[in-house]
Amino acid sequence: MEWTDQGLVLGVRQQGEASVVLELMTAARGRHLGLVRGGRSRRLSPVLQPGNTVQVVWRARLDEHLGIFTVEPLVSRAGRLMADPGTIFALQTLTGHLRLLAEREPHPALHGAVEAALDAFAAADRPELLDFGAFIARFELALLEELGYGLDLSVCAATGERDELHYVSPKTGRAVSRAGAIGYEGRLFRLAPFMTGGPSNGGPQELRDAFRLTGHFLTRYIYGPRGLREPVARTEFLTQIDRLVVQHG
Repeated sequence: MEWTDQGLVLGVRQQGEASVVLELMTAARGRHLGLVRGGRSRRLSPVLQPGNTVQVVWRARLDEHLGIFTVEPLVSRAGRLMADPGTIFALQTLTGHLRLLAEREPHPALHGAVEAALDAFAAADRPELLDFGAFIARFELALLEELGYGLDLSVCAATGERDELHYVSPKTGRAVSRAGAIGYEGRLFRLAPFMTGGPSNGGPQELRDAFRLTGHFLTRYIYGPRGLREPVARTEFLTQIDRLVVQHG
């Protein structure tokens, strides 16, 4: 068995003295693992950093085997993305989300969105934490959809209206309009307009509202059933956002 593809590095784990097991996200083959001989060497270690894109050849005797990767660098963006704590946690959050996907199950839309976003943020003179966060929050909505737990944010669950959608029910995951929420506002999540393609005020509080919404449903449908807690990287990233909330009053 053999194939060649490009993949986004999600992470590695040590295997023996000099090798590593590399975890990639590819467009055609999804999340895929393979052994990289000499992966801890000075030549390959910088290449196999989360956020980089590599060209790989995978070989194995049988398809169900772990197999061996031969790796060549394509896009080196990890160093740029790890320039400060905020973007480090953002990158770790994204790669952690991709690791929630089943092995060898393609999700080309998610893969393409992440690669395009990482390219943009790595190319920026100074990656904006709020912009990175807005992408991650929308990505979490897409992740829930891909895993079969999509939220219905297109119409009010109470009135059937498609305008003035300002809240989301924590029980049903359906949007609620301003009129439909009267008297129940305290029991609902606030829906940040940018989460449904609307205008954004660019403020950190709006971003925190978005993460409260997606975090609730990630815990309910994914973390909880799998016996997982919210990843440390996501928690730390939200701490960075909270500091911005305080700074902006």
